[in-house]
Amino acid sequence: MEMAKLAETIEKYVRPDTFPLGITVVKEKLPEGKWKRPFRDFGVTLTICQAITMSRRYGWSLAMGDEDLSCPIAKVAFGFKESLPYYEEGTLACGMYTETMEAGRNAEAAVPKFSEADRGTVVVGPLARIGHEPDLVLVYGNSAQVMRLVAAALYKRGGSLTSHFSARADCADIVVRTKQTGEPQVILPCYGDRVFGQTHDQEMAFSFPYAWAQEIAEGLAGTHKGGVRYPIPTFLRYEAAFPATYERMNQMWKEMENETT
Repeated sequence: MEMAKLAETIEKYVRPDTFPLGITVVKEKLPEGKWKRPFRDFGVTLTICQAITMSRRYGWSLAMGDEDLSCPIAKVAFGFKESLPYYEEGTLACGMYTETMEAGRNAEAAVPKFSEADRGTVVVGPLARIGHEPDLVLVYGNSAQVMRLVAAALYKRGGSLTSHFSARADCADIVVRTKQTGEPQVILPCYGDRVFGQTHDQEMAFSFPYAWAQEIAEGLAGTHKGGVRYPIPTFLRYEAAFPATYERMNQMWKEMENETT
């Protein structure tokens, strides 16, 4: 399925506030000038979540390599730096996310990680004009919009989706876990995504491998036809119940009408 057509379908049935994105992990050398590079072009290093927000809000295409990345957790998760005992022991998590170092170790072990062989430059851009078939698609939205995408993903298969939530390293869930599992993921934006990526309180996200594109598009159309829609068509054909003083006023009008007939 063409990327522009998929983006159009998502826009039609999901109506996200920001651009649907295509994300690719590129192992070969990138051509110069096609994507913005944070360190080269802005003179700063960024988090993955900052790059994602720039792309989905500004419409920019960005490429993130080791030299562009600031977040130490993402450097390990995306395979740009070797994992150190200092990290694996739970030092970064303990005292902030976990009570103990042991719990911190468990937290870090749960973060999905690329091997050195799997790593590559992370390229992110608006799906409609990214210019190449991406590894995966990412859509931010509110919970109802994410629900629409979940329904679309299950339209042909039924069952349920399995996702993981930890309040940390959602960039790894978005990219690494989606690529490793080959399955769609419901994404709970992590604390860093909210602090640095400035993701809003009401936002969630949904990622899926591009191999699912046709199935997701057909699922969106099929569930829409079946009545699962966004904006949600809330049921309104009911008679409201008012406070007693309001109802008394309605009753007074009825009594006046009866007196004149």
